[in-house]
Amino acid sequence: MFEKNESDYRNYFVGLDTEVPLLNGRKGKYINFDNAASTPPMLPVKEKIDQFLPYYSSVHRGTGFKSQISTHLYEESRKKVLKFVGADPQTHVCIFGKNTTEAINKLARRFPFTPEKNIVLVSTQEHHSNDLPWRKAAKVIHIGLTPDGALDEADYDHLLQEYKGRVAIVSVTGASNVTGFINPVHHMAVKAHAAGALICVDCAQLAPHRKIDMRPVDSPDHLDFITISAHKMYAPFGTGALIGRKEFFATGDPDMVGGGEVEIVTLDSVEWSEPPDRDEAGSPNTIGAIALAAAITTLEKIGMQTVADHEAELTTHILTRLAEMPYMHVLGDRNPANAGNRLGVIPLNMQGYSHYLLAAILGFEFGIGVRNGCFCAHPYLLKLMNVDEAEADKVRSSILAKDKRDVPGLVRISFGLYNTIEEIDILLRALEEIHAGKFQGKYRQDTATGAYLPDGWQMDFHQYCSLDN
Repeated sequence: MFEKNESDYRNYFVGLDTEVPLLNGRKGKYINFDNAASTPPMLPVKEKIDQFLPYYSSVHRGTGFKSQISTHLYEESRKKVLKFVGADPQTHVCIFGKNTTEAINKLARRFPFTPEKNIVLVSTQEHHSNDLPWRKAAKVIHIGLTPDGALDEADYDHLLQEYKGRVAIVSVTGASNVTGFINPVHHMAVKAHAAGALICVDCAQLAPHRKIDMRPVDSPDHLDFITISAHKMYAPFGTGALIGRKEFFATGDPDMVGGGEVEIVTLDSVEWSEPPDRDEAGSPNTIGAIALAAAITTLEKIGMQTVADHEAELTTHILTRLAEMPYMHVLGDRNPANAGNRLGVIPLNMQGYSHYLLAAILGFEFGIGVRNGCFCAHPYLLKLMNVDEAEADKVRSSILAKDKRDVPGLVRISFGLYNTIEEIDILLRALEEIHAGKFQGKYRQDTATGAYLPDGWQMDFHQYCSLDN
């Protein structure tokens, strides 16, 4: 079992010493700064899954020992999630699913909108997962932004007043996956409840970095619903969770129907199970749930304040150094002194370089993994980058014509618990060299994707991982 030096966070993770091929023919140790998208697995998670696999079986209603232990661990994982987010198992329920996207879609389809109360307030910061599902279910009104990209609380107050009595739910991100802004969700909850609305918080980006507390349902600042994704919490085994009031899910038809969620079915009737079974159609991802619970156990062992402090140290360092590089343009909060009040998500661009090209050079020549583009938050990026409607229409036309070469975007650096100051310094030196033109590849841009590839680059991925052996 896991017994490595617990003072070194890198010891908690799988694959950090993996070497990858570089354009110069050599191999270099991979540096991952794309944690806002997905995180590598924790070693204790892998070990817990390895421990469980010999006992893996179907959950619920199986009489054999393997089914019993599988069911036990699956339900214990549910309890672990509820405790992690400060939910009361007497009043709250944890519904497992694939990810946050599925969770918010479920909530949007299950929500009892009425013609009189059918407005959802979402912020302009949102990942598409916390915007598009609501558009299919109700009328969405977007909360505005301050000039630096933070949520505009004055506009939030205005919208609650303007649509008084018509707002059914407020759904906002706990922390932006683009700029790292952390929203005052409990303060927003008080205002939402006073206006007769519920609140949902997308915690996919927040959960790996900060303590979450839903708070008691009789508290004015409680959170009615939250969502999390395991693949952003060092447990990439395909699960997520929707946590909310048990009474809410005890009524109404489930949004997806099938096996595992019924008490009895006849040829002309069905009686649904109680929550959470009512909303978990089909065989669940037992391994994913156990992996998430194992990751939570490890994060709690480390301490979420320790996690936040480590990330603040990294964020302070990179923002301080980037401020000394006039050719680097950082969006959002650029103040190193405020690093403890935001996540370590740094959106930037380099003067004279397309975001596509900068990301490609970092990957192919320095072995540094970043993400570039719009990060599934197109409206937010357009606002941050001051793209006016005429330019947005031009970009849209180009995309529809299968030409993404000039699509505006950013390069995103995002930290995980295992990242280090030394890795950041390697990134900063790489940026200096790229700006000075000290890279060897000649890059060509693909029209359909916008991505750059170095001339002559060919890779046989089978030598690294193959499904055939």
